[in-house]
Amino acid sequence: MAFHPNLDPELRAGVEQAPPMSFDLAALSYEDLAGQRAQMSAMMAAMPAPETTVVIENRLVPGPEGAPDVRLRIYRPDGSGQGRPAIYWIHGGGMIFGMPEMDDAMMIDYAERLGVVAVSVDYRLAPHHPHPAPVEDCYAGLAWTAKNAAELGIDLARLAVGGASAGGGLAAATVLLARDRGGPEVAFQLLIYPMLDDRNTTPSSHQFAEAVVWDRSANLYGWKALLGDRAGADDVSPYAAPARATDLSGLPPAFVDVGELEVFRDECVDYALRMAQAGVSTELHLYPGAFHGFDMMAPDAALSRRAKQAREAALRRAFGL
Repeated sequence: MAFHPNLDPELRAGVEQAPPMSFDLAALSYEDLAGQRAQMSAMMAAMPAPETTVVIENRLVPGPEGAPDVRLRIYRPDGSGQGRPAIYWIHGGGMIFGMPEMDDAMMIDYAERLGVVAVSVDYRLAPHHPHPAPVEDCYAGLAWTAKNAAELGIDLARLAVGGASAGGGLAAATVLLARDRGGPEVAFQLLIYPMLDDRNTTPSSHQFAEAVVWDRSANLYGWKALLGDRAGADDVSPYAAPARATDLSGLPPAFVDVGELEVFRDECVDYALRMAQAGVSTELHLYPGAFHGFDMMAPDAALSRRAKQAREAALRRAFGL
């Protein structure tokens, strides 16, 4: 593919050195997804266990009413301590891929560097489990985490919700649900290039028909998997696509970041701006020359290091560290 002229030179070098796995998602049938997921699971299972003092535990907790239990992956510094801040984390994967283990390194890093308890949710994936299954799983896991805060050593006044990409969109939706259902109380939301808008009508959603990662056709595929033929219709719930929310007041303080060269750029900037206009304390970063997932593909680039530092600094402020 031809690179965008605005692409950051370090990020370009990283992509050229280690090109992303590429397949035509739009040509992939829903039946083929199972094979792709199995390959990803096998890759994750083959990776060596991280060397860390963080205690990692998997738990099955009650899911939404009438639905299966939800798996939570819990990371605790040294496995002990009380009154710790916590981040409830939701992984990415376009609503169709992913598992908590893919973010082990990030969660371990937060636990080690910030002393937080991290709880990552393994929600059901579309299209086999369309909306509202994914967000309801995320909400159920958050409710359990809050209810069991004392056992987990969590200070409930310092409970943040975060996620990246589809997980960022689900994090925003889970926070909306928590507000509208009267709890749990969320102190902060960390939205990393979140997937927010099923309509795909913004300039950036049209601008990146080709992209290093997650182009327009992939985004259309992910939303159709989640919503079926209702994707883009007038009656889509804000708990599926948070950009649909007309009232953003009463939400917890937020951090939003996004790359200049990605489909999500305009919807993320708009969501951050509308939160600020609704009285929500909001920090927004638009990274020049950055594509979707740039920090994971080129972690040593200066732009990636800046992004990681900004997120960590925001969490430290939110937690009073």
